[in-house]
Amino acid sequence: MTAPAAVLREPSLARDLIALTKPRIISLLLLTTLAPMFVAGTPSWGVILWTGIGGYLMAGGANAVNMYLDQDIDHVMARTKLRPIPSGRLSARAVLAFGIAIATAATWLLGHYVNVLTAALALGGFYFYVFVYTRWLKRTTPQNIVLGGAAGAFPPLVGWAAVTGRVDLASVYLFLIIFYWTPPHFWALALLKQRDYGKAGVPMAPNIWGERETIDQMLWYTGLLIGLTVLPVTFGVFGAFYLVAALVLGAILLRGVWNIRTLDARGESWIPVAWKVYKYSLLYLALLFVAMAVDRHV
Repeated sequence: MTAPAAVLREPSLARDLIALTKPRIISLLLLTTLAPMFVAGTPSWGVILWTGIGGYLMAGGANAVNMYLDQDIDHVMARTKLRPIPSGRLSARAVLAFGIAIATAATWLLGHYVNVLTAALALGGFYFYVFVYTRWLKRTTPQNIVLGGAAGAFPPLVGWAAVTGRVDLASVYLFLIIFYWTPPHFWALALLKQRDYGKAGVPMAPNIWGERETIDQMLWYTGLLIGLTVLPVTFGVFGAFYLVAALVLGAILLRGVWNIRTLDARGESWIPVAWKVYKYSLLYLALLFVAMAVDRHV
């Protein structure tokens, strides 16, 4: 007789260490690092490999340190209480040491095998996420996701610098695309998890502004995002293939956010739609960056 699917797996140190890095989140970060490399040029396999390894370790280190800093609120939030620290599987000091160690290794790898600018940008993203977002913005303002979104927007700069050795206007536009994508993406989740954030005392937008204002802000940022994704076409960075992809993908995202707004105005439940918008926003960003790379090489 087979064991029930609900039975938890045996504790594993390796599994917990991997969990600290948040691999599912990093997969999207790596895509937004690697795709811009093909937009910037034709990188060698060595540069791709070391940028990918260094990028994973740097982001994983930031995520681990984030769990160390958030251990007090992770205990009270349903979606985080099974993480290694609140569940008691790993000590807080061990998690902090692990995060710092792999971020340090990432800095050396990127600086030695890629270039110093790439290492500096990746380290800048680490510090911004840990100190500016997690340590300061997250618990002080409902604008935490807006301003803190810059932390997740560093990967295109890292990938671009890995190939070109510099940061230019095109890479800054890629940075801004992720920056403006972050609010509608994360606020969709915040709408669904607002009770959790309320218990933890985190001033997320729905808890402070209310659901209606948060949804209106999602709509506003989605409109700005779509306009921003089209802008690089006007100065020749991308062509027709990317333009069509950006408009179609953006229209689907805008329709999802608009549906949330419509249902809220009618007093109907928008929870299923918000889940779809949150999940689609991940696919949206992935496909948008793939379209960028394809456009430059087809």
